Amino acid sequence: MNRRTTLAGHTYEFPALSDLLAKATPARSGDVLAGVAAESEAQRVAAQLVLADVPLATFLDEQVVGYDEDDVTRLILDGHDPAAFAPVSALTVGEFRDWLLARAAEGDEAAISGLARGLTPEMVAATSKLMRTADLVAVGRRTRVVTGLRSTLGLPGRLASRLQPNHPTDDAIGVTASILDGLLHGCGDAVIGINPATDSPTRTVALLELVDAVISRYEIPTQSCVLAHVTTTLRALEAGAPVDLVFQSVSGTQAGNRGFGVTLDLLAEARAGALELGRGTVGEHVTYFETGQGSALSADAHRGVDGRAVDQQTLECRAYGVARAFDPLLVNTVVGFIGPEYLYDGKQVIRAGLEDHVCGKLLGLPMGVDVCYTNHTDVDGDDTDTLVLLLGAAGCGFVIAVPGSDDVMLHYQSLSFQDVLTARQVLGLRPAPEFETWLGRMELLDDAGRVRDLAPDTPAAKALLAAALP
Repeated sequence: MNRRTTLAGHTYEFPALSDLLAKATPARSGDVLAGVAAESEAQRVAAQLVLADVPLATFLDEQVVGYDEDDVTRLILDGHDPAAFAPVSALTVGEFRDWLLARAAEGDEAAISGLARGLTPEMVAATSKLMRTADLVAVGRRTRVVTGLRSTLGLPGRLASRLQPNHPTDDAIGVTASILDGLLHGCGDAVIGINPATDSPTRTVALLELVDAVISRYEIPTQSCVLAHVTTTLRALEAGAPVDLVFQSVSGTQAGNRGFGVTLDLLAEARAGALELGRGTVGEHVTYFETGQGSALSADAHRGVDGRAVDQQTLECRAYGVARAFDPLLVNTVVGFIGPEYLYDGKQVIRAGLEDHVCGKLLGLPMGVDVCYTNHTDVDGDDTDTLVLLLGAAGCGFVIAVPGSDDVMLHYQSLSFQDVLTARQVLGLRPAPEFETWLGRMELLDDAGRVRDLAPDTPAAKALLAAALP
């Protein structure tokens, strides 16, 4: 279907839905790399005007990645809930944006969150392209997604964190020191999640056992995860390892997931295996997914109907459609990790982080963000400060933190444990409730409920150190 408009005496035509979505997207380097970006700001505005008039129902009938050739498209459309979609089914994309902002202004969280199973990734991607930063914050703040395993995540007024104790050789002492550092800073309520230096099943089991020993001895209400490939986690399950969460990076196309070495059936098998262990105390969410704008493009898996390239933000939202099918505890976009080819500078990273957060939550996902960047990207600490505070205001479920903001294994910059404390203090946010209670029991909080400024020889630090050292 051809869509066109005339703006300032020039006629703009968008021959396919994927072309319209791409041209309406705020500027980012990945779309330029893919050859789908708007050629001018005027063309971008024209595309946004046309997109605003597209009925939401169009996305149920017209796909950007074909139904017959892509199992992600089939998963999304076959799982669509018409009853959940009914309240907004007659709206256009622009009208839906206005509907969301009106409900956000009224504080009507139930109305927004209740749509999740009735929305498709393409619907929310299209709508976000018409939003400014403040719009993304307002809608994200009023979209509620609550999950749990041994801690409850996503409650209002809370900001959880993933404690990421990576080490370049998976050294037990080095990993343990980082865990201790994070716990003493009140971090780790979302998960203690390690990126292993190798994908060895033996090493994965050893790391799982190390973290589980710390969690078990001091009854810390959190969960562990070693972010190995899902096939490695399956082998760890077979070996009887203490697996809390099954992790996998996922993409928005079947070809992209093939590049990650996964299928939908494999993800279902791993989830079932983790559920059988029954390790939860407050819930049964046992999967954890990571995504990131540009992953499909980097794998040359970004093409849809008639071989047309699809913009990276729409494909990112389709990855959320994959994650949603497996009822996750956690999903996060590693927003600046892939590099400047996909998100060039701080402005693009900030925009992408907010888009990913709100789009994931609208689809019913417990979204977090790794507020991060690689050292060859035009991003700095001021940009990450801006993004984490905006995300905190927008009701982000969790962020990722590493010692000193420098991941020595993955060689990129993320948030520090101190950054999490700053965001909580400035915005009046607290950790997950079970973890907050544990911090109090361990005498790690002061009378005002803030994390204490602890010296290493305090009783709490000594106790944790004794528990953590292998």
